[in-house]
Amino acid sequence: MVEKVIPIRIDEGTGLRPSIPGQLVAPHAHTKDARGRTLRDLRISVTDRCNFRCTYCMPKEVFNQDYPYLSHKELLSFEEITRLTTIFASLGVEKIRLTGGEPLLRKNLEVLIEMLAQVRTPENKPLDLTLTTNGSILRKKAAALKAAGLQRLTISLDGLNDEIFKKMNDVDFPVVDVLDGILAAQEVGFENIKVNMVVKKGTNDHEILTMAKHFKNSGVILRFIEFMDVGSSNGWNMAEVLSSKEVIARIHEIFPLEPIQANYTGEVAQRWRYLDGSGEIGVISSVTQTFCHECTRARISTDGQMYQCLFANHGFDFKTLLRSSHSDLEIANAIMSTWSSRDDHYSEIRGSNTANQSTGNRKVEMSYIGG
Repeated sequence: MVEKVIPIRIDEGTGLRPSIPGQLVAPHAHTKDARGRTLRDLRISVTDRCNFRCTYCMPKEVFNQDYPYLSHKELLSFEEITRLTTIFASLGVEKIRLTGGEPLLRKNLEVLIEMLAQVRTPENKPLDLTLTTNGSILRKKAAALKAAGLQRLTISLDGLNDEIFKKMNDVDFPVVDVLDGILAAQEVGFENIKVNMVVKKGTNDHEILTMAKHFKNSGVILRFIEFMDVGSSNGWNMAEVLSSKEVIARIHEIFPLEPIQANYTGEVAQRWRYLDGSGEIGVISSVTQTFCHECTRARISTDGQMYQCLFANHGFDFKTLLRSSHSDLEIANAIMSTWSSRDDHYSEIRGSNTANQSTGNRKVEMSYIGG
């Protein structure tokens, strides 16, 4: 029996108190953590709710009808999210990804996107504003998201076989509606759309070639993600991990590939393109080929906790700072101080530190801080 995990209660709902240095300095973009990594990307979870019950993220036996989700007053408001994003931008953050749960369940999300689209870097450049969704209501929302200023989309889709997909999302949601959402996004002008497939050996790995064939020549970039030990409730087992190396080998045998350069330092996906020019794919290998050494990402939970790793077990309470009399300069210094002490490198030490609920080494759930 899986213990019911209440992510917000891992640290009693408050998180660690961020430290505001006694001597404040002007915000700058060259703060490095304990491993020499700078802060460039921010992922913001806008809701802890989702309409899917994917077995690797929000399994139904844990996230059932009695699950105590966050109340509305516990969530960061759009104004608070925008203020915090503006402060992060002053510190060198260039890319914002909105996540969940399922972010499109957050009411009036396009209003937040419109607000974030106005934020500028110190060089007066707009942020790279993107969103990850399961695509279930994308047909309804695509036009509004585009009009609000959202630049890019990533859609999660774990297979094209309806039986397998419904088994993985565990709410009987059909593939055709997700594909229709992707089409809707293309129709309103989204380009370079990415589709993420979590590959779980023995469950959906036979769908790899089917997915590759479907998205070739579509303009959509398909990415395969190794099944990860996120949170403490997904029953992760290394035996269910299919390595990215094997994924590439399977595709290359049928559709020849060649590697291509990363778009930027710290990009998590290794890029490959088809030799016939019909597009590209990516693989995210956080289990078998770790990339902790160049991770530039911080995460803000739905209720304003800053997490410095996807596999963290505690956050830093920035909501309290936002809702107090602290200035933007003080909050910026608290962020710099928090980041400079960061030493997270979970994937590099996986095995010796894999979450074990019986010993209390419990990681925060992905649905709470976003993927």
